[in-house]
Parts: sequence; C-alpha cells; structure tokens
Amino acid sequence: MSEGFLGYKGEALRVLRKVGAEIGDVVRIVKDGETYEGILIPRSEFGDEKHIVIKLKSGYNVGVLIDPTTQIEKVGAGAKPTFMPPPLPEKRPDLPRVSIISTGGTIASRVDYRTGGVRSALSASDLYSVVPELSGVAVVDAHVLFSLYSENIRAEHWSELAKTIAKHIDDGAAGVVVAHGTDTMGYTAAALSFALQSLPTPVVLVGSQRSSDRPSSDAAMNLLGAVRAASKAPFAEVVLAMHESISDTSVVFHRGTKVRKLHTSRRDTFQSVNATPLAKIDGEKITMLTEEYRKRDSTRKLVLKPDFDEKVAFIKFHPGFDPKVIDWYVDEGYRGIILEGTGLGHVSKYSFPAIQKAVRNNVIVAMASQCIWGRVNMNVYDTGRDLLAMGVIPLKDMLSETALVKLMWITGSLTKEPNEVRRLMLTNFAGEISPRSSHT
Repeated sequence: MSEGFLGYKGEALRVLRKVGAEIGDVVRIVKDGETYEGILIPRSEFGDEKHIVIKLKSGYNVGVLIDPTTQIEKVGAGAKPTFMPPPLPEKRPDLPRVSIISTGGTIASRVDYRTGGVRSALSASDLYSVVPELSGVAVVDAHVLFSLYSENIRAEHWSELAKTIAKHIDDGAAGVVVAHGTDTMGYTAAALSFALQSLPTPVVLVGSQRSSDRPSSDAAMNLLGAVRAASKAPFAEVVLAMHESISDTSVVFHRGTKVRKLHTSRRDTFQSVNATPLAKIDGEKITMLTEEYRKRDSTRKLVLKPDFDEKVAFIKFHPGFDPKVIDWYVDEGYRGIILEGTGLGHVSKYSFPAIQKAVRNNVIVAMASQCIWGRVNMNVYDTGRDLLAMGVIPLKDMLSETALVKLMWITGSLTKEPNEVRRLMLTNFAGEISPRSSHT
C-alpha cells in the first residue's frame, strides 16, 4: 500500500502503477467482453490483492477481478473524491428543536473516498447536506454518542443512551431522534421503552438499509420522517421509524416493544408484530393508525429508570436441545432465563429437570414463542401445563427479544425479588403485551 493507492497492494497495485492511475482518476476496465468505466476508489486494508474497485456513473461500486486477460487504462485525471459539507442554513427560531443522537449504523455514515472507510456523518452540516429539507422542519441539534455497529451495543450503551435522551428532553427538545444500526435496533427500542417512563415527547429510533451514497438509499426519507414525527407527532412514546413498503411512499412508526426486523435487506424490513403500527407519515402528513397511544404533553415529567442487569439469558429451544445449557446459566449465577419455545410455548420433557433446578434456585424462567404471530398458551397441552406447574411464566404475545430486555430491566432497575419479578414480567409497562391476538 502507498500514497495515492489507498488499500491496493499486490497485483492490483502493480497494474494501477503501470497505467499511472491513482485514487480519484477515471479508469476504463475491459474484462470478458464487458467494459466498466468509473472513478477509482480506495479499498479496505483487508481486501485481497486481485480486485480493483470503481464507482460507476450510476452511483454503484463494482469490483473487477484482475487476471492476464483484463485490460485497464487511465481515461482522465479526476478530482480526488472528498466530502465538503455545505454551510449551515440560517436557523429559524419559529421551528421546534429536535435532538439527533447517533449510535452508529448505516444511516449515520457515509463513505469517505479519501480513506476508503466509513465515517460518521452526523454533524448538523452533514445532515443538512444529505437531507436539506430538514432546515424547514426543525432546528437540528446533532450529537455522536457512539460509533458502533449495532451488534456491538450492550446494556451499558442502552443505559448511557437513555440518560443522554433524558438530558435532551429536560433541556427542552421537542423530540429526540436516535440514529441506529438496524440489526439490533429492535432491542434498543424495547430497552428505551422501559427505561424512559412517562415520556412527554416522542423518541424516534431510525435506521436505513442502504447508505446515503447509494441511489436506492432509504436514509434521507427515513431521517426526514423521523424528524417530522419528533417535532410534531401527537404521540409521546418510543417508536421505530422505517419505510412502510419497498417504495418511497411513506414512513411508518412502530411501537418500540412490538417491532421486529424480518428481512435482511428490504427497506420495509421492520414490521409490527401482534400490533398495529402507531402512525405513518406520507409527505408532511402524519396519520395515527390507532387510538391507543400516549399523547404528547410537554408538562409531563419524564421518569428515568436506565439500569439493566446482564445476568439474564436468552435460550432458543430446538430438536436435540441439551438441557445442560440451562444448568450452565444457573451455575453461573444468572437471575433469569427467557426460553423461546415451540408453538404455544413448549420444550422437550428432557429439559424438565434443568428447568425445575433453575426455579428451585430462584432463577426466573419465562416462556416466549418462536412463532412470529400469536401468543403463548400453555394450558392446551400437558407439556405446557407441566411447565406452568414448575413455575415457568407464560409471556402471552410478548416478543422474545422484548422479553429479554424487559427481564434485564426489571432486575436492573426495579427489583431482584423473585416473586415480584414474576408479577412485573406480566405487568404491561410499554405496550409489550397485547390484550388479545388475531387468529387470522
């Protein structure tokens, strides 16, 4: 690797030097009868030695394998790509103030073609450059709290995020937007739903499936919808904002305890499960989709309960499941286990002794279902009845990830007394339990 060839090495670097092409130059590559022309862009330092990557006019990047038949030439000396944020627009005092807090993820990043890496793009000027319409919606106050892939977010980050949100609300923000990676955004939405009690204003988590430098990006529309909701939506709950469909028509707001990511790449990946979404926004119009929601009230005092206990396990039952897994958590001093059982809430009879041992040791054992829709009902079959008799808690239609976060929150912020924990697990704090589920 050397200056002007960021990320390139080996054969790819040799070929680029031979034709005199550096990062930012326009190159033409002919391979297998196909011609590719675009801007030479950096590669990751961990990339192999045989690919050259260019950005096509369409905006997409393509990597081309270099072999003896590949022809490459430098077409022209292009300006070295870089990102220059525009000046901030004049602030309008008549607009509400919205705080945007970044934890990382696709929506809060852009490719930096100077280094080839992904960098934070959550300064106010960056946001206005990506979504200039924001200047007519709210006065944006942007902060980077974490820069993490969402799989690296833990309970300690939920606690810090909840405290930061509370501070912005106490400072008078009309609403708060949290930019977050989509992979574990559902867990964070549930965590904030429990940690931020009696919210006076909306807290909107938002992500994107495709980064802002891609033509099919959903980042701008999702972010604009989230800020509109934070600034003027009539509800005051933790919600998750993403595309309602694969088309760029509307953004939908899911309650933070009832939402799950259901597709790896679709822009409408998030869906409300066993519940109706709270609201949607089409253009500038916000439409409430249910009458059951907490209303915005700036005089309401936020109650912060931000602590989570990580000594809680999530175990998915499967054929051939080894009950020693349960024993391990009990022996390691875990205070609770969420079992994700089959169907109405079942695990094999071979697991019964381990479950009985857990309950005898005052370990909370609660049952969620692996099914997406419907609810746990452990009174139908004798397996379920036996589990109930052992002291397993049926979690109705609570999502398993929400159940995990809720148990961590109860034992971290409220109580560790087993009987009280069992009662609180069946108490509806943030819409996590539906009074009924549709059978259709």
